[in-house]
Amino acid sequence: QVQLVESGGGLVQAGGSLRLSCLASGRYAMGWFRQAPGKGREFVAAIGWSGRTTSYADSVKGRFTISRDNAQNTVYLQMNSLKPEDTAVYYCAAARGIGVFTNIPDYAYWGQGTQVTVSS
Repeated sequence: QVQLVESGGGLVQAGGSLRLSCLASGRYAMGWFRQAPGKGREFVAAIGWSGRTTSYADSVKGRFTISRDNAQNTVYLQMNSLKPEDTAVYYCAAARGIGVFTNIPDYAYWGQGTQVTVSS
């Protein structure tokens, strides 16, 4: 059973930073998604199994950075220059395949989510 545990969410002012962490029970291609109130879940960032390849949604490119520490089975999402529209529940997810995945159906396992709230 794959387990994913997110941490690091919270309340921050616009322009601030937060770092999310996702501890996995193994090594997988990973992604971060988010879901704002009343909206569907959307892709944020993804990283390949080795950590050498990444992908970002246009809305976060240049502000967010995804990385991983394979020795710790942990994936990070560094979020800088946060905006009120970044407010959402953030989920990490693990994919079975090898590569970088941006679509929800590619991910088989999901964490419980962590709330990020950005005040204006």
